Amino acid sequence: MTKGNINAFGDVTKVCSLQELLEAYLQIRSQTEVLASPITADDAQLQSMTDVSPTKWHLGHTSWFFETFLLSDYARYAPIHEEYRFIFNSYYNTIGKQLPRSSRGLLSRPLLGQVVDYRHAVDAGVMRFVEEFSHSNLSKCARIIAIGLNHEQQHQELMLTDILHVYWTNPLRPAYRDKSLQLCAAPPSIVWHSFEEGIHWVGAQGRTFAFDNEYPRHRHFLHRFDLASRLVTAGEFMQFIADDGYQRPELWLSDGWSTIQEGQWQAPLYWEQQNGKWWSMTLHGMQPIDPNTAVCHVSFYEADAYARWAGARLPTEAEWEIAAEGVPVTGNLQESEHLVPVSPQETSAAYPLQMYGDTWEWTQSAYSAYPGYRAGDGALGEYNGKFMCNQLVLRGASLATPVGHIRPSYRNFFPPHARWQFSGIRLARDS
Repeated sequence: MTKGNINAFGDVTKVCSLQELLEAYLQIRSQTEVLASPITADDAQLQSMTDVSPTKWHLGHTSWFFETFLLSDYARYAPIHEEYRFIFNSYYNTIGKQLPRSSRGLLSRPLLGQVVDYRHAVDAGVMRFVEEFSHSNLSKCARIIAIGLNHEQQHQELMLTDILHVYWTNPLRPAYRDKSLQLCAAPPSIVWHSFEEGIHWVGAQGRTFAFDNEYPRHRHFLHRFDLASRLVTAGEFMQFIADDGYQRPELWLSDGWSTIQEGQWQAPLYWEQQNGKWWSMTLHGMQPIDPNTAVCHVSFYEADAYARWAGARLPTEAEWEIAAEGVPVTGNLQESEHLVPVSPQETSAAYPLQMYGDTWEWTQSAYSAYPGYRAGDGALGEYNGKFMCNQLVLRGASLATPVGHIRPSYRNFFPPHARWQFSGIRLARDS
């Protein structure tokens, strides 16, 4: 077992050159603004529920991260605005107090243009700082930049996830990006990939960037299991609905049954029937649901109930990671700009399809520490470890995830009732 997490976020100076890191910084920071560009100043202000953050806040917070953890600690730098330290702090109690999350939509000031100016000022500060890098701080500061860039990519995905919910709450149902969608061809039938019983290594290997929650790499015993060759489709989930899946308590965990009763859930989030046909709110506006594409926006409770109905179960995160070994890191990701799930048309007997892209995949694993895990020192130690309670792990990537952000060991996590994320279902079974 790797000892502790001494190098929890990876030694990026051994992974890429300083020039490559700077190029990544400029590209990722620019991409955030590209993703925000279709969103008007009025829309960028809105917060449709507590879990959703306004686009304007995402733009500010991702800049606050570099200002706080890099420039303020290691550079000759004067903060742009002292109050930004408060309003753009998310949950870092070590840094200081934060604006309550539910109040982010009340920030009419700073204006969107002022937040963009703040981003550019921070970028200029980072560029100046990197030019003056001292050798003694190179490894530590390069690692902070790498963390900040991966953090920014997480917020790129959240910006798309959150603005979809914002637009859904508007009766006009505006589109983030107008696009005419074509129906996908039917996907290949599900086949089962079998994996042998044995002791396997799980966790990041340290050759590329990884978050601290992906360490330490450790051994894990797995019984023989089967994993479905693709994601569950919307059409297959419609069959669950038609079979009274939401009315049958024997399919549901107790807390799940209480949740769907309280919320009066009858279908995944954003689904609604119009003239007897299912439609869904997407980033391309309201669209007829393509039954051949992956079902999306389901909670862990819905994923688990569907698996029971289908005579299967959800995979554990260790099973998913072992199955992902050697699978190409390709799929319907942010760079495809498709923004809705698609149907896999490739066929492969060698590995499961859709392991990356389309939707995040719920597992049955609670989000907890790996054996030997220790949170990092200082405020950055709050990044992941403090959330290891009441969360479930999702694996893979979604249509909103940047391709450079994913790897087999990546651990996403949300509470079991969450479904505004691009989350879907892959089945597993004991063999």
